[in-house]
Amino acid sequence: MFTDPHVPVIKPENGSLFNWFLGLLNNNGATGQMTYPIIAFGFLFLQAIMLTRFINEQRMTSKATYFPGMAYMLITSLFPEWNYLSAPLIINTILVFILSGLFKIHHQENAKGTIYNIGLAMGFAAFIFFPSVTFIFWILMAMLVMRPFRINEWVICIVGLLTPFYFYGVYLFITDQWSWANLLPEFVIGFPVVEQSAWLAGSVFLIIIPFLSGGYHTQDNLRRMLIQVRKGWSLILLYLLGAVFIPFVNNSDSFENWVMAAIPFAAFHASAYLYTSMRWFSTLLFWVTVLFIIAYQYAGPGW
Repeated sequence: MFTDPHVPVIKPENGSLFNWFLGLLNNNGATGQMTYPIIAFGFLFLQAIMLTRFINEQRMTSKATYFPGMAYMLITSLFPEWNYLSAPLIINTILVFILSGLFKIHHQENAKGTIYNIGLAMGFAAFIFFPSVTFIFWILMAMLVMRPFRINEWVICIVGLLTPFYFYGVYLFITDQWSWANLLPEFVIGFPVVEQSAWLAGSVFLIIIPFLSGGYHTQDNLRRMLIQVRKGWSLILLYLLGAVFIPFVNNSDSFENWVMAAIPFAAFHASAYLYTSMRWFSTLLFWVTVLFIIAYQYAGPGW
């Protein structure tokens, strides 16, 4: 990612805030190409730290571990597009923040402030990558899992989501740019077209096998976990289902949009490394992944 930097371009499917950010970086060509991978790596490393902190603080595993962050850095190295500075990559930071907030509302008697902040963060994310707005369904389902149903809390969450749209609509009206097309970008469901290759198959294999192993070990250890931890793993699974759906919204032929699935995958991969009784399996899995990444980066066609 540093020896052959990728320079992102402004795309209509990205949010207006992200396109403005790219325009700021590209202003008069003052930004060097190396700036983009440095920013992308900064986001990846920050997200790895946030995920590790979340897993450890909420005691999602039997003991504190650095495996979630390690797994996240490995997973995001399996696809070239997951190392690009992109709107979905930035969204991952917001989604980890939302995940942490959803976990906290389980034990809060009055969680209205937290719920509003969750909706507000989701609304802000829509201006970075508009298809991410579909995660509101994940948030509402997560609230059903973590708390008894209260219609006023759902309304507060939706009000938080709409708040950035309200103020942006006011800005458009004041500047005489008002139109529904400017406020709400196009929303289209379709199937992404991805070029098949042996390298792609290898990357998918190294994601699915640890995920299945981690899912088995997580399920096996659930009976020894607290009720909020069990619900927390349900949130992560719902997160994964929502992230897998995102690439079908305003789809493209790139794997950039799939990077939002890396966070929940990394959580389950961490369980595969942590809980397995066959230590040779986790060691073999790690080194096979590392060697594949190096081979893909220097011999594969995608980098």
